[in-house]
Amino acid sequence: MDLEIGARTDTGRVRGNNEDSFGVESDISLFVLSDGMGGEEHGEIASAIAVAAVTKHCREAIGDPALPLEGPAQPGFAPITNRLLSAVRSAHSAIYRLAASDPSLHGMGATVVAAWVEGNRLSLAHVGDSRAYRLRSGRLEQLTMDHSLVAEQVRLGLLTNEQAAVSSLQTVLTRALGHAENVEVDVQEHAILEGDTFLLCSDGLSRMVSDTEIAGAIGESLGLQAASDHLIDLANRAGGEDNITAVLFRPKPESRSWFQRVWR
Repeated sequence: MDLEIGARTDTGRVRGNNEDSFGVESDISLFVLSDGMGGEEHGEIASAIAVAAVTKHCREAIGDPALPLEGPAQPGFAPITNRLLSAVRSAHSAIYRLAASDPSLHGMGATVVAAWVEGNRLSLAHVGDSRAYRLRSGRLEQLTMDHSLVAEQVRLGLLTNEQAAVSSLQTVLTRALGHAENVEVDVQEHAILEGDTFLLCSDGLSRMVSDTEIAGAIGESLGLQAASDHLIDLANRAGGEDNITAVLFRPKPESRSWFQRVWR
């Protein structure tokens, strides 16, 4: 499937450096986004490792389908989804090993959200609070579930969404790459329908820009690169309190005949 793609990252208006990293591997329809943490330049290192490790593992598996998985497969999921799960686990191991071997990197970690398109299926894997969204028929839906303290409190009914949005604990994560010997990775699969647009983003966008504004920016922009630029601008106008990254993709209009063949 041919995809239209738009992507941009920005330091924002408060931070001195950009700890976000992203990778767009258009030839294999793989998209990876990571938000690093750990202070100084450690976050930059962790997020770069995450993106590089996921990409490397997936590309190696294309060349060698018998490449062993990192950890057990999840039953009920397609091979490509389990490969993406394995890739995220490999990224976690790479960050954890480096932090353990160098005391100066203690506390280094990262979020990750990765998407891999195969035919009409989208495979997702994520850890942390970087998000994946889908815009379908004008409605924006968050596909991933934040691994954060306030998100858990909302799910337990201890906080409202409005209280969570202003909580000082928004950035406290319950899961991250590199912080412990093992990490639980969430995986999903979704059918791609004609007209669907997908967004991967760091919390520097999702905490600054409302769902309504995100949907409007994507729907009103002339092309996905313009949409990603617009989203970054909106986050900066709202204060730009964190690094901001947006990666957008959707089937190109010429894929319509492909959808007609698949969904007849």
